[in-house]
Amino acid sequence: MNATHVEPATALAQLKETKPDKVTLVVLSGDMDRVMAALIIATGAAAMGMQVTMFFTFWGLNAIRKENMSSSPKDWLRRAFGWLNKGGASRLPLSRFHFGGLGTTMMKKVMKDNRMPGIPELMETAKDLDVKMIACTTTLGLMGISKDTLIDGIDQLAGVSTYLAEARHGSVNLFI
Repeated sequence: MNATHVEPATALAQLKETKPDKVTLVVLSGDMDRVMAALIIATGAAAMGMQVTMFFTFWGLNAIRKENMSSSPKDWLRRAFGWLNKGGASRLPLSRFHFGGLGTTMMKKVMKDNRMPGIPELMETAKDLDVKMIACTTTLGLMGISKDTLIDGIDQLAGVSTYLAEARHGSVNLFI
């Protein structure tokens, strides 16, 4: 394998010269580390002046759900699913080394000790930088999640056609 090393300053200068106008991210994962990566990329791109859209679907919807809020779907299966699948940014597990919550607690402590923002802070930064956030309507219905259980600041509830319209004009489209 032949790896090319590019200095960060050089990469940043090249990115500024060829700056894409629009970036879209599909946030499928509900893992803390993956949602953080998506938010760091989104806020970094927005801080550089790019238009950013995040499309939250399936487990990624847990990142934009209010803490300790559950929907009241009519059927028992979705109610049971909602009981098992609690949302909220502070409840997201690590993708690896979760160990029943111990790994996540350790990661949060390391992040706090190093003054690294958590998901709620990154979410606020994204909102401040006008990152557009879309919640997938198909998945909301499938998982029995109601609109009123989502955090404030979600710009739109929409389906895949809306995401594809956004992505069509994007130069960078990521799936996390």
